Amino acid sequence: MTEIIRKVTDLRALVAGWHRAGDTVGLVPTMGALHAGHLSLVRAAQADCARVIATIFVNPKQFNNPADLAKYPRTEAADLALLQQAGVDVLFAPPPEEVYPLGFASTVSVAGVAGPLEGASRPGHFDGVATVVAKLFGMSRADRAYFGQKDWQQLQVVRRLVADLNLPTLVIGCETLREADGLAMSSRNTRLSPRARAIAPALYVAISRAARDLRAGSLAALDTCHAALLDAGFDSIDYIDLRDGETLLPLSAPTSTARLLVAAWLDGVRLIDNIPV
Repeated sequence: MTEIIRKVTDLRALVAGWHRAGDTVGLVPTMGALHAGHLSLVRAAQADCARVIATIFVNPKQFNNPADLAKYPRTEAADLALLQQAGVDVLFAPPPEEVYPLGFASTVSVAGVAGPLEGASRPGHFDGVATVVAKLFGMSRADRAYFGQKDWQQLQVVRRLVADLNLPTLVIGCETLREADGLAMSSRNTRLSPRARAIAPALYVAISRAARDLRAGSLAALDTCHAALLDAGFDSIDYIDLRDGETLLPLSAPTSTARLLVAAWLDGVRLIDNIPV
């Protein structure tokens, strides 16, 4: 049975007992609305660790658009059922005042990898991510934490945070899970209309073709990808960029660590994806 914990003191007391017993503790941070992609992170944590904590917290500090925060799906009862079926030890689901108590005045800001792409499109977003991740690591004192590669830039921000602040939690990046038609699994997919859901797989098709063309030396691959997405029915493209996978500095040609990253709008839903090149 998955235990629900809402207070930091209770979580720390439980984890301290696990550590005294010699157990390794894995953390799967989420904002809820769980799907198979989240559960793959749980399985990865269970393969490595004796104990697994999943967190659900819709973090207001990483939303630069209040409307986006209000629309974010909240499905704790259904999420808990999935975590119980998966055999997760603890669901840590704190209320906002437990994470950001009265008088909270600190922000963690990561430079460099947090600046371009999502950082440019969503000012302040990664400050919110870095702050809540640092808090979750401190609250849980987990040995390992598991993040999906779909949010590639977020993964690099978290890795930079851990390296720079000498945090003891080991960060594990896990492969993106996709639907049968190639669409990267995301909680935001539930907001797609039937028409938009039929169009959405074109995102993965377009970037896969662009990656192939980039490897073949095409100078027009990114422009072709942009046009293909608009032709498929996407409303607008925030970015399609070839970047170094670790530094997120721009590249003019593929390298061994190159990553192609994209963000595009479809019927009011912002979809992101990335693949190696």
